[in-house]
Formats: sequence, structure tokens, C-alpha cells
Amino acid sequence: MTVRGDLFQFGPFRLDPEVGILFYGAEPTMLGQRAVTLLRLLLQNAGVPVSKDALIEAGWGGMAVADNNLTVQIAALRRVLVDAANVGSWIETLPRRGYRYVGPAVATNVPDASAARAASAPTLPEKPSVAVLPFSNLSGDPQQEYFADGMVDDIITGLARIKWLFVIARNSTFTYKGRAVDVKQVGRELGVRYVLEGSVRKAGGSVRVAGQMIDASTGAHIWAERYDRSFEDIFALQDEIALSAVGAIAPSLRKAEIERVRRKRPDSLDAYDLVLQAQPDVDSGMPEQVTRALVLLDRAVALEPAYALAHGNAAMCHHCLFLRAGLQEINRASSIRHARSAIVHGQDDALALTWAGFSIGMDAHDRAAAFTALEAAIAISPSSALTYILGSVILGWSGEAERAIEWSERGMRLSPFDSWAWAAFDAQAMSHLLRGRYEEACRAAYKSVQANPAHSITYVQLAAALAKLGRLDEARAAAARVLELQPTFRYSRQFAGVNCAPALADALGSALRDAGLPE
Repeated sequence: MTVRGDLFQFGPFRLDPEVGILFYGAEPTMLGQRAVTLLRLLLQNAGVPVSKDALIEAGWGGMAVADNNLTVQIAALRRVLVDAANVGSWIETLPRRGYRYVGPAVATNVPDASAARAASAPTLPEKPSVAVLPFSNLSGDPQQEYFADGMVDDIITGLARIKWLFVIARNSTFTYKGRAVDVKQVGRELGVRYVLEGSVRKAGGSVRVAGQMIDASTGAHIWAERYDRSFEDIFALQDEIALSAVGAIAPSLRKAEIERVRRKRPDSLDAYDLVLQAQPDVDSGMPEQVTRALVLLDRAVALEPAYALAHGNAAMCHHCLFLRAGLQEINRASSIRHARSAIVHGQDDALALTWAGFSIGMDAHDRAAAFTALEAAIAISPSSALTYILGSVILGWSGEAERAIEWSERGMRLSPFDSWAWAAFDAQAMSHLLRGRYEEACRAAYKSVQANPAHSITYVQLAAALAKLGRLDEARAAAARVLELQPTFRYSRQFAGVNCAPALADALGSALRDAGLPE
């Protein structure tokens, strides 16, 4: 696990030096990288003078620069603070000596998620809404975590099939994993009326599951149940819990809607187990991890050749390898092959159709077929945030800017803290850039970088937006990060790989050329 650097909170601002962003509330400011470095040093020495030499060493790495370069950066820093919060001067000039931070008290290593969530708490939707929190693993075996998580995944998937029910996606609810939570706070942060929580204890061939539904607005328990089943009955048990939760929310639920929760299961529990174990590596989008996931997914497909979700996950793994590991034709062909198998065998599986549609759209360049699959996924599971997020990426590269932004925003509303949020922001960044809204593009790109600082494409969008704003030093720094993460990156090959719309290729290409990225 990567250890994050210090976060600095002062007044309404939060500085995240690792990704180089100064936030005002939940919104990123347009502060440059050099000014961020200077601000970090001043905050680390709050109330204490910092010499000009120390600031120049931090900001310019020992290069010989005139004092006026430092003056310009300090002026830019003060201007951002004033423009964002209309505050007085928090940076004091000490003639012939240096500068000193004299603003509000500075707190370090403050959690940044809660502030952002409080600032962006969504309103309750009109229809009934529910979030399913990660179930506690009471088995005493850390290796069974994936089993408890898989049970919650299936309950969420089942609930999401109810068209009149608003269901928060798994990627947002799992941000609460391992934390003691206040259900009322969860309801406010996710914008839901009901919260389902529970626990799983698996021992030998037996499974005990306890679940309870809580009205987050009042804290009242409206349903609770405990189930003892043999392991062989696990799929029926997952359906039973989902049905009980739905019945607690709307006792008058029609039988036809209840039946929508039930869906085809893989015949092989072993194949199902392999997919559960592979899923976190698939979601990473990183070549090393997806290569590891493919070993498990290939075993799952060998056990059950018609397992749609295994094929869908495998398609995403090969898509990642195609775009991020050399644009090899064998990976593109494998992505398409697995995606087509997922579509054939997954007509009732929204997640399989989502993965497949994305691969068909991005790697086979068949946008019409892609959206046939994505729209089928939404018909099955109207609360599928990932479908909207990945659809927004396809729309973004297709040059359908406004529709891309609409889909990305819809996906983020369904899953406000999604692990795929970076992809939604990425779609927004390229779409704003295509429409000439460069500050909005830069803001979205900063958010994408913060959400996934290990992914090269986030820095591609940031480099382009900064170049369009004329901030070439920062654009070149972002471009250097692209090549650090993906040394073989060439933007013309990347555009061809995703079938980038000509107008977007022109806009992005000229900006990336100015940022110093190779064609």
C-alpha cells in the first residue's frame, strides 16, 4: 500500500502536495506546481521565517535564478488565496530575508475525504434509495475477506435490478470498509434513505449471515434477520437477503419486480470464487495487476466457458494491456474476443455487458455495438454507475462532449466516491478541452489526477489543459510524469488505439506537442 505524504489544512484550504493541488473546500484551485512547492515549505514552517535561498532551492532545485522569479511565484500564490477565499495576506514579506506564513493554524495529515463529502453531500433522490455497506468478516480468517465482499457485491447487483430503486454503487460504499460508521452520516454523505449493513461468518461448510436495514434519516431499524445456511446454498442466500431488503423498503413490491433480483448464476462455485479473487486486480487498471488477474480469470473460463462475468473481466484486462503495455495487437484481439463472449453469455448480467461494451467501443472501435451493450446493461440495472462512467469515456473519445459530461455526472451521482471516478473526470477533461473550456478542463484533470495518480492518462489530460492555458512549465512537468508512468507513450499511437475523433485529436495533439510529449 502506498503511503500518502502530508496533507495540510489551513482555513478553508487543503494542500495535497503529492498530487500538487491546493483545494478550496472540495474544489481544486489553479495554483501552479512551483507555487505549490513554495507553499508547502511555508506551511511546514508556519510562523517561522523562511529564507529566499531555502525557497529558491525548494522551487528551482538549486538553479541560479533571479530574485524576481521568486517574487512572481509568491505574488501568484497570494493572488490564488485572495481570489478563492477573499482573504487578507497570509504570507508576510520579510525585507532582504524571505517570507513567513502568518495565516490560520495549519493542521497536517487531516483526512481529506470527509471535508469533500460534506461539501458535496447529494440530495435525496425522489425514489427510494439504499446503500449496502461492506459486511464485516467474522470468520477470523483474513483470506475470507473476498468472500464477504463478494456476497455484498451480489446483493448490490440484485437490488440494482429494481428499476424504481436508487442503489449506490459498490465502489462508493466500500470506501467505508473497515471503519466504524454513523449510519446517519453515511446516509447524508451518499444521499440515501436506507442503509443495509451486516456480517458474514464462514466456517467449514456453513455460513452465517446477519443483516439489518436502517432508516438513515432517523436511525430506526426497520428490518433485521439472521441466516444459517450450508455453503452450497450461498447463491440462494444472497438472493434471499436482497429480497428481504427490498421488501423492507416497499412491502407492496410486486412479484414481477421481486423476480428481477434473481438472475442466472455460474454453475461452478470454483469459477465464481476465482472471479471474486481477481476483481480487485482488474479494477486497478495497472498492467502488472491485470496480468496477475488474468491467471485467475483464465482458470475460471476453463472451468466454465460460458461464464460471462469472467469473460468481461478478461476483456478489461486485455484492454488495459493493449493501451498501457505497448499497443500489442494480440491484446486488442483478446479484448474483443472476450467481450463478444461476455455479450453472448451475459444477456442478464449488467456488469459483464458493461465491461464488454467498453472493450468493444474502445478496442473494436464499434461505438454502436458498444452502446447497444451499455444500454442493455442500464435496462437490467438502472443504478449501474460504472456503465455510465465507462460510457462517458467512450463518448469523450468519440468527440460527443456534452453527452460525455452528462453520462459522467450521472455515474458520479450514483457512486459519488467511485474508484473509477478518475475515468469520469478524464472524460470531462477531454470534453471541456474540445469545447474550448480550458479552465474547466484543467479543473477536471486535476480531479482525475487526485483520484488516480498512478494512471498515465490522467496526466495526459492535465498536460493538454495546462498547455492550452499557456502554463507550459507545468504542462511539461505533467508530460514528464506521463513518460515516467508509460515510457512508450506516443500520442498519435494512443489516438489511433482508441479511435479518437479527428477534432479532439487535433485539439489534444497540438496541446500535447506544446507540452513536449512525443508524437
